[in-house]
Amino acid sequence: MTDAMNTAFDTRVGAAFDSGASSGLGTAPAPNGAGTDGAPAVLLYTRLRKSPYFWKSRAAGAAMYSVYNHTYHPRHYGDPVGEYWALLQGVTLWDVGVERQLEISGPDAFDFTNMLIPRDLSKCDVGQCKYVFVTAPDGGIINDPVLLRLEENRFWLSLADSDVRLWALGLAHAGGWDVHIGEADVAPLQVQGPLAKDVVRDLFGDEVLEVPYYRLREFTVDGMRVVVSRTGYSGEIGYELYLRDASRDAERLWDAVWEAGRPHGMRPIGPCHMRRIEAGMLAYGCDITLDTNPLEVGYDYHWMVDLDQEADFVGKAALARAREEGVSRLMVGLEIGGEPLGTYNDGSMIEPYAVLDTAGRTVGTVTSACRSPRLERNIGLAMVPVGLSGTGTAVTVRTPDGIRDAGVVDKPFVDPRKETPKR
Repeated sequence: MTDAMNTAFDTRVGAAFDSGASSGLGTAPAPNGAGTDGAPAVLLYTRLRKSPYFWKSRAAGAAMYSVYNHTYHPRHYGDPVGEYWALLQGVTLWDVGVERQLEISGPDAFDFTNMLIPRDLSKCDVGQCKYVFVTAPDGGIINDPVLLRLEENRFWLSLADSDVRLWALGLAHAGGWDVHIGEADVAPLQVQGPLAKDVVRDLFGDEVLEVPYYRLREFTVDGMRVVVSRTGYSGEIGYELYLRDASRDAERLWDAVWEAGRPHGMRPIGPCHMRRIEAGMLAYGCDITLDTNPLEVGYDYHWMVDLDQEADFVGKAALARAREEGVSRLMVGLEIGGEPLGTYNDGSMIEPYAVLDTAGRTVGTVTSACRSPRLERNIGLAMVPVGLSGTGTAVTVRTPDGIRDAGVVDKPFVDPRKETPKR
């Protein structure tokens, strides 16, 4: 590069972080590594996939991307703290086309899907959604999608960030299952926040307000077919709009939602990690991975891991042994002292933080952490030994700017009964 090109490049890359710093992010550790000149960019090119809404979210001002399911994902639009308050007080639009819809259909679809997950699908009606884990033979978590049951033998898994399609294809082939497994031409948008009901009512009519929490119904708007579910990744009132024929109609749906949202002050945002950490919601790849199991992360409930069901599922024997023997570690909530942390999706937490016991030994890991604007405290999710998991236990945390005092607290940090999204 010439000096002029370097200068232009640095200006473009730095702009997103400059706008973040003006929102209070400047108190966080330097994004993507202190001591560097500027910050590395994410290359936009042909190899990685684009959401069907990519050009619309980019035109709306996406300032930072990550890669999720091999797809560019807008993380924020220049002001994560402002986006947080918009989510809590108004209505927000999220490009979540990265949530690829794995469709499982065919004569064996129910039995095959029931075998993939620890929840008992005989308790899932047609038209119902379930938050589920996809588990490995050792009980590890492969993915944590929302499952949508559209028909008796037709399911969508709205995937988190891992290659479940390959896993499912391998299992179906090896087991001789009579199923079709493929990626549907479907892409979701999320409409989240206390004014979300007003927006979807203006878009779909009063009938959409009759969709219960974690249920779905299909609507048509301007010739576009949309499966609307009363779900979301925000801890707030929200809907997910699963657009069929997304490769054809995505930009039209974005425009329709935007026009419906404009009178209500709609704002485009990325997934709000401050709010999901407050809610104790897990993020695949950091809080949960193949190396964690549902019992360790606090989902050892009969509704989430049903070891009493008659049907077998992948990992059932391993999870039964783990329940009988007990786990050695648990995911807890932490309050972390010191100067304000960043927003998590601003590049301020590049690596997990070490959790230390009173003797200074590394005993656990903070998997995601941020500064909660409304609580005015640093909070995080951490995996620690069972002996240090009790509420009130004192630990320390090693952050890039030094050792900080911390303590185990109850999670979720906000709305522990999750009443807000059910309103």
